[in-house]
Amino acid sequence: MSTRYTHSHKSFLVLSLLAAAAAPAGAQQQVPTEELQQVVVTGTYAKNRRTADSESPIDIIGAKELQATGSTELATVLARLLPSMNFPRPSGADASDAVRPAQLRGLAPDQTLVLVNGKRRHASAVVNVNGTAGRGSAPVDLNAIPLAAIDHIEVLRDGASAQYGSDAIAGVVNIILKKGPNGGDVEVGYGQYHEGDGEQVTVKASGGFALGDKGWLRLAAEAADRNPTNRAGADARNPAEPLYGQVTQRYGDSDTQPRNVLFNAQYQIGENTDVYAFGQYGVRDTEAAATWRTALNGGVQRTPLFPNGFLPLQNSTSTDSSIVAGVRGDIGGWRWDASLDWGRNSFWLDIDNTVNQTLGAQSPTHFHLGKLTNTQSVANFDLAREIPVAAFAGPLTVATGVEVGHEAYEIEAGDEASYSGSGAQGFSGFRPANAGKNSRSNQSAYVNLEAQVTPKLSGALAARYEHYTDFGSTTSAKASARYAFNDKVSLRGTASSGFRAPSLAQQFYTITTTNFAVVNGVNTPIETGTFAVGSTAAQALGATPLKAEKARNFSIGLQLAPSRNFNTTVDVYRIFVDDRIALSANMTLPQNLRNTLATQGIQVGAGRYFTNAIDTKTTGVDVVSTYRWNLANRDRVDFTAAFNHNKTNVENVAANPAILTANNLLLIDRQTVLRNTVGSPKDKLSFGVDYTASVWSARALATQYGKFTVPQNNAALDQEYGRQWVLDVSGTVRFAKNWRATVGIDNLTDSYPDKTTSNGNLNTNGIYPYSNFSPAGFNGRYYYAKVGYSW
Repeated sequence: MSTRYTHSHKSFLVLSLLAAAAAPAGAQQQVPTEELQQVVVTGTYAKNRRTADSESPIDIIGAKELQATGSTELATVLARLLPSMNFPRPSGADASDAVRPAQLRGLAPDQTLVLVNGKRRHASAVVNVNGTAGRGSAPVDLNAIPLAAIDHIEVLRDGASAQYGSDAIAGVVNIILKKGPNGGDVEVGYGQYHEGDGEQVTVKASGGFALGDKGWLRLAAEAADRNPTNRAGADARNPAEPLYGQVTQRYGDSDTQPRNVLFNAQYQIGENTDVYAFGQYGVRDTEAAATWRTALNGGVQRTPLFPNGFLPLQNSTSTDSSIVAGVRGDIGGWRWDASLDWGRNSFWLDIDNTVNQTLGAQSPTHFHLGKLTNTQSVANFDLAREIPVAAFAGPLTVATGVEVGHEAYEIEAGDEASYSGSGAQGFSGFRPANAGKNSRSNQSAYVNLEAQVTPKLSGALAARYEHYTDFGSTTSAKASARYAFNDKVSLRGTASSGFRAPSLAQQFYTITTTNFAVVNGVNTPIETGTFAVGSTAAQALGATPLKAEKARNFSIGLQLAPSRNFNTTVDVYRIFVDDRIALSANMTLPQNLRNTLATQGIQVGAGRYFTNAIDTKTTGVDVVSTYRWNLANRDRVDFTAAFNHNKTNVENVAANPAILTANNLLLIDRQTVLRNTVGSPKDKLSFGVDYTASVWSARALATQYGKFTVPQNNAALDQEYGRQWVLDVSGTVRFAKNWRATVGIDNLTDSYPDKTTSNGNLNTNGIYPYSNFSPAGFNGRYYYAKVGYSW
């Protein structure tokens, strides 16, 4: 891990904040948020399409909103601003501590497509295989994208596979980067939790430069040091332990150190032709704690290397590299865009402060566990133009294009000591038998039609054909329409089919490691094999090849704008997902199945694999309302209210494989089913107030997170967690023309979620007092200050 900030570094930063804040007063130039909220590019190929005219609900989140909290993590910020996004903060969940998944509309994290400047973003190499929200998914790591580079974000809350291809079942998050040669910003921030831990220091900067008189280049950089938090309870499991009654576990946010640089550029090479490129390189080091290993194991000293017990620390490095380059222009009335898109995430995993008990006193205490790599390459060619149609009130926008993609997923083995014998405590390394590289290709073509049919009616049709080399072909379609009764009332609706291709990670991720399961009421470690679905081991347990998830999306929305300063949208939706991919239950195997796997050289007590096992129906409603109150001297107050209600039901569970039924095992158990239906809040409600004056502004955001349940296979051990209110406040003052200072408190009331009971294995006798599924985390009040300079 990288070197931490010392006390002297922190003192220097505090003095810098005070010096900057003491600068003379003045005014700062800002681009009004409403200017960037006029035109959208997501979900449409038409020119100058406004959010108010869209047939699908689209949220526009500007730079001001992105900077309005103490967090510098993109997923955290989006979860606070979007009522339909859920972003828990798991701890003690191995790699999921370092790469945490976010959900949109209660669906799987990898059922939301992420774009950057309209181009597909590569997914993380990490598979969430532990008991967290999004179990079994391998989504895009939103927190790998630096806030310093973002101009605004468009979030399409609607199925869009016919327009964009795989993954766009729940919606699309399109991150639009800052552009142009003018303007820049530098900011330094410092924060700390009320409990005295979790100190954070962030430095970020962005700026533009002219490339002659025909182009521009923008650069952005961001770095942060975030110390860990710990909300673990005292360890009172065994009075014979040397550290009995003390806090031995670390349970909270991980120790993370992200470093990111990003560029965005454009240059005119002809009268109607531009070349463009953007790319990123980012590294994030994370230190996450595994489960505390007691000094005694069955009354016998576990290892002489740690006579008081030990806490394994998983040290990972997640590296993101990406570059997009293209040429676009106009010819013969057609807008065209040809681009190449390459992206890669690698995840290097070590573990420290632990042992391999098989090696005894000769065991190392540091192990390299292996490396995961996910790579994506995409080539696009898109065409669009407006064609006059006499029968229509406006031109018909015709768009078409082709896309060719290639993906690769690779697992590299760790040190022999990390997996030999009992393996490294806390996380056994990837073995040579797990290692390998797999790839696939896909080709697709689409057509999209949009028109203002009458002065009051607009509509769009889209269709897409896609072929994958590993599972075959699929076709998606979408129809949408909007009818404006007058300037104040309109109705919109969409119907679409969609799909999500099984990721290579879901098809080929394989490892043998220690998981904990309740056996006869005792939380017991069991060697568990996660098997590639096409392996002989998975097939011996009834596995069949994965196929694409298939979706049907329906929505209808009401838009109300009774005055220029007041508008409300209400969108009701229903999403069916068939053949939804899930990671099976951790099946504790009887001796005969253990023997079957042993003949393949696999020694495990439990097994699991990915399967198209369930069909789900998600029903919900989004309500978003805004009101602007204009005051004297151009002061104003902006009020926002947002609400999401979301409910998922499992409509069907695939038949249990015969080999499992014969051995009294369930591929999909009660816990796996209910994590999809009750594991995230059904409701989320927020109220925001922004006061903007000439040299100062203030903001307050109150959010209520709804109830959720952490299920167990024994229904009597389920726990329902109640609603939680969180209040964030901040204020900003502008000085000396270009300077600003912001102070704020996230979670002003120091709100915590309900505590976990001792039922089953939920809190391990009080060591884990809060749930990993808590949508607002469990860190408590957070104080922060930021000083920035803009030009």
